[in-house]
Amino acid sequence: MSDAFNKISIIGMGYIGLPTAAILANQGIEVVGVDKNPKVVKTINQGQIHIVEPDLDTLVRKMVKAGKLRAAEQVEASQAFIIAVPTPLKSDNTPDMTFVESAARAIAPVLQKNNLVILESTSPVGGTESVANWLAEERPDLTFPHQAGDLADIHIAHCPERVLPGHILRELVGNARIVGGMTAKCSVRATALYKTFVKGECYTTDARTAEMAKLTENAFRDVNIAFANEISLICDQLDINVWNLIDLANHHPRVNILRPGPGVGGHCIAVDPWFLVHSSPEHSKLIHTARTVNDSKPQYIINKVKRIADSLKAPVIACMGLAFKADIDDLRESPSVKIVKQLAEADIGDILAVEPHIDALPEDFQNLKNVSLTGFEKALEQANIILLLVDHQVFSNVDPVALKEKIIIDTKGLWA
Repeated sequence: MSDAFNKISIIGMGYIGLPTAAILANQGIEVVGVDKNPKVVKTINQGQIHIVEPDLDTLVRKMVKAGKLRAAEQVEASQAFIIAVPTPLKSDNTPDMTFVESAARAIAPVLQKNNLVILESTSPVGGTESVANWLAEERPDLTFPHQAGDLADIHIAHCPERVLPGHILRELVGNARIVGGMTAKCSVRATALYKTFVKGECYTTDARTAEMAKLTENAFRDVNIAFANEISLICDQLDINVWNLIDLANHHPRVNILRPGPGVGGHCIAVDPWFLVHSSPEHSKLIHTARTVNDSKPQYIINKVKRIADSLKAPVIACMGLAFKADIDDLRESPSVKIVKQLAEADIGDILAVEPHIDALPEDFQNLKNVSLTGFEKALEQANIILLLVDHQVFSNVDPVALKEKIIIDTKGLWA
């Protein structure tokens, strides 16, 4: 079989899988996007998208119309398979590889010799080896890298995504990639696939190092955010403007303190460091502490809002933003969602949730009678407490007059 990639299947049509599918299709490759959700499949096949990402709608519509991109609920035979499904945390903060295992076992029946399987999903160290084992269990008629090395029938690699929501299409092409093959040949084949669209460098290594690199990148960010969040708590106690403090401290030529916030969200930074803690608890004390600091920040804000609300006769709290970062619709692991939900459950007043990038509140909000999704201007008019949780661009243009006589809790420093 030729080493060319004429057809690629991507398992998981989420925030990484769908943009990757569209970009690969744009290179003239036939791409099948596989997803278990029939609504997602139908939406894509209509040339539409189910997530918010700049310019993605145009590219998907173009590729579907050109016949290069389509979606399906079942995996089809292809030259290469990319697994881009979630790897969430279990309730005990250990990795949940259920979706990855399901994807691997779904791929197994259609595997053919010389196929390439790439795990893009962030995984604990050893996750790629688990994929190889699951595939081998399903297909004893084929050989895999852990069994036959470079002579294996199937090539397997880990290539973690490292893109910023809101800039995914640009960063998928421009960012450097780490390609970790289970063997040297696996790395070569995986690099050949990514080089069909990646203009950044592709750095080859082994699968375990690639897995560790992604976890390390996100743990680094988490630790630095935790420092900023801890400084913000100290400043709050000492009545010091943390935003002014950080600006002053950052004038030091070797200091670059990040901006604090209401916590840490998203599918990476809020999750991945726990994978390292799980793998080596005795040697990850700083990483564990950083996770604890960042995970505790939402409760600190909740308690602060409660104290202020208790001093008012009829508190109306406008919670500005639900997404985990600015100018996107992604609510995954969002500390803002946790804060707003717990404030509503505490029944301390009316809650006006303002999130311009979604059309309806999350499902677990539906039974809460005192919270509603409201427009920006209406919330500013009705609320007496303004809780800024996300620095969406639309919030930055607020008229200062509209904030007068309001109690402002700005967790992002947007109005500082």
